Amino acid sequence: MESVKNCLRLFKRFMGPEYEPIPSSVIAEGDSIWEGKGDRGDAAMYAYGTSRVLLTSGDRQLCEEFFPAVEWCLQYCRRKLLPEGVIASDSDELEGRFPAGEANLATSCLVYDALYSAAVLAKELGKEEKQAEYLEWRSQLEQAIENYFGCEIDGYETYRYCRENEKLRSWMCIPLVMDLFSRKKGVLDALFSPKLWTENGLLTMEGDHTFWDRSTVYALRGVFAAGEGDRGLTCLKSYSGERLLGEHVPYAVEAWPEGDQRHLSAESALYCRICLEGLLGIRPTGLHSFRIRPALPAEWDQVTVRKLFLSGTYLLIQIKRTDAGGYHITVRTESGEEKNGSCAEGEELLLAMDR
Repeated sequence: MESVKNCLRLFKRFMGPEYEPIPSSVIAEGDSIWEGKGDRGDAAMYAYGTSRVLLTSGDRQLCEEFFPAVEWCLQYCRRKLLPEGVIASDSDELEGRFPAGEANLATSCLVYDALYSAAVLAKELGKEEKQAEYLEWRSQLEQAIENYFGCEIDGYETYRYCRENEKLRSWMCIPLVMDLFSRKKGVLDALFSPKLWTENGLLTMEGDHTFWDRSTVYALRGVFAAGEGDRGLTCLKSYSGERLLGEHVPYAVEAWPEGDQRHLSAESALYCRICLEGLLGIRPTGLHSFRIRPALPAEWDQVTVRKLFLSGTYLLIQIKRTDAGGYHITVRTESGEEKNGSCAEGEELLLAMDR
C-alpha cells in the first residue's frame, strides 16, 4: 500500500488546470518521466485503478486525498470524447505495436468501469450530484461502446478493437472484465477459437504470431466473470500448465517475440485477479461493502480464500455449493465478525461489514 500511495502521488503532480496528458511513466524515483507514445489512455488507467484501490482500502482519509485525482482523470477523458461518445487516445498500452486507431476499445472500457467505482466513491464522500453525473455518463458510454465497437468479425458477434482494424484481437475480452456481457457468446467463441487461442494463450491479433500475457490473463478473468466456470478452468489449466511446467517459468510473460519472453510483474499480479475478480466475482461496492458473484467450475464444490485484504481488513471467504445448485458464502474478519448469505448460480451476494 505504501508503494501504491507513492505511485499515485507521483502521477498526481501532473494533473493541472490545463488538462495536459499525464506521462506514461514516472521514473528515476520521481525525478524524470517517459512519455514516448503520447496519450495511451493513461488518465483512464489511473481513474480505473485508483478508484478500485481506494474502495478496497476502506480508508476514508485516503479517498479524500485521491478522489480529486480520479475526478481530474475522468474530466480529462470527458474532454477527449468523440462525437460518437467514445474516448479518443493517441495509442494504448501496446504503444502503437498494433493498430489502435483514433479511439480504442480498452480506453473506453476502462472509463466505463472507472465511472462505477467513482460513483460509489462520490456517494461515500457525500457528493450525490457527482455520483448521479457519473452514473448517467456510464449509461451513455455503455451504449456508445456498443454502437462504435460492436460488430461481426469472421462470423463472430464481437467487438472490433478500433474502427481502423477489422481483424480479431485479443483485447476484445475487455468488455467482459467490465461486466459488459451483451456479446459474451461471440466474444468467448472468438477468443478461444484457433484463430486466437494457442498453447501460449492468446495471440494479439489473428494471423500474427505475437502474444502478450496481459491480454490472456484479462481474458481468463473475463470468461469466469461471464459465468463460464468450466470453460474458464479448462483454459486456465492449459495456460497455467504451460507457464509452470513449460520452457519459461514460473511467471507471466510480458511479450513474445519482443523481449524474448521476459517477465513483467504486473502480468503476474493480474493472474491473481483471474481468481479474485473472475472466479469469485469479488468487487467493492463501498468502503465497507462488496459483492461476491461465484463462477465455480462444476468439478469444484467449494473454495476458500484466506487473508484477503478488502474493506480495510483481512478476510476469510468460504464459498460452498448447496444442494439447491447455488452457493452458501461465509465471510469472517480478523476480529471474528462473521457474515453469511446465499446466492443462486450466476447471481451475486452483497455483503456489508461493520465499520
